[in-house]
Amino acid sequence: MHRVVALIRPPQSSFELACAAQVFGVERPGLPTRYAFGVCTEHPGPVATLAGYDMLVTDGLDALDGADTVIIPGWLPVGEPPSPEVVRALRRAHSRGARVVSICSGAFAVAHAGLLEGRRATTHWALVDEFAERFPHIRVDLNVLYVDHGDVATSAGAGAGFDLCMHLVRSDQGARYAAHVARTMVMPPHREGGQLQYSAPPHPAQIDGSLAPLLEWATGRLGEAVTVESMAAHAGVSARTLARRFADQLGTSPGQWLLAQRIAAAQDLLESSDLPLEAIAHRVGLSSATNLRRRFRNALGTTPGAYRRAFRAKS
Repeated sequence: MHRVVALIRPPQSSFELACAAQVFGVERPGLPTRYAFGVCTEHPGPVATLAGYDMLVTDGLDALDGADTVIIPGWLPVGEPPSPEVVRALRRAHSRGARVVSICSGAFAVAHAGLLEGRRATTHWALVDEFAERFPHIRVDLNVLYVDHGDVATSAGAGAGFDLCMHLVRSDQGARYAAHVARTMVMPPHREGGQLQYSAPPHPAQIDGSLAPLLEWATGRLGEAVTVESMAAHAGVSARTLARRFADQLGTSPGQWLLAQRIAAAQDLLESSDLPLEAIAHRVGLSSATNLRRRFRNALGTTPGAYRRAFRAKS
C-alpha cells in the first residue's frame, strides 16, 4: 500500500486538496486499492479553507514520516514561507525517499525547502514571474502542465493537479489501472505534461471546429497509416490549419498527440496481453519493434519489456 499524505495550511484551497483526495483517496469497485490517503497540518485542529468552512485535521507533521508521497496542494499566501519545522519535515521525508509533489502554488513551499535548486519546475502561470524572482536558481517553465523529476514533481494551476496526479498513478500502477481511475472520474486518462497551461482565447471558428470527431476517428485507426496529413484531409482542412486547431484546443501538435495515443495503446497491450513486441508495434501504428522500443524509451524512460514486467505483475 502506497501512503499519500497531503500537507495543508490555512487558508487551504479545497479544490487543490480535492484533486489529490479524489485520485488517491477513493476506493473504486472492481479496482484493487493501492493507495492510502491522509491529511496533515503543522498545527492540528480546525484549518480554514478558501471555500468558507473549516476542516478538522488531527494529524501533525509527524504523519509525513510514514508517507511514500507527500503532496502540497497549494501554498497561500505565497509570500509567507513555510516555517522551519515544515521545511525540516519536507527535507526529512525527501531524504528518506518519499516523493514530494506540489499542486499549483505548492511549488513555493517545495522551493523554500530547497528541493528544486538547479532544477526545472512549474506553477500557476499567474505566479510564474514571482516564483522566478524569488527562486532565481530554479528554471521555471510557464508552458507545461507538470514537471516530474521522479523524486520531486510540480504542477501548474489547480486543474493541472489532476493531470499530475493521474501521471503519478500511471507511473506507479500502469496505464490500465490509471485509465480505470480516470473513467470513474469521467475525465481523460492522460494529458501530456508538455502541453500548454492554457489555450489561446476561443474564437468563432472554433465553435464549428471541435477536434472531438477527428480524435475519435484517429484513435480508432491507430494500427493504420494515420498521419498528420491524413488527419487534415479527413477534417477537410490544411495541415497548417489543423496544427493551429490542435494548439488552440489541446495545447499540443497533431504529431505529438498521435504519438501519445500510440504509446498509450502500446502500454495497454503490454499490460493486458502476451503479444510479442512486433505485433504490438503494428497494432498501434509504430511499424516495428525497434521503433516501438525507441519511441517508448523516449516517452517513458524505460523499455517495453521492463514496463511489461513491472505492470503485468500488478495486474
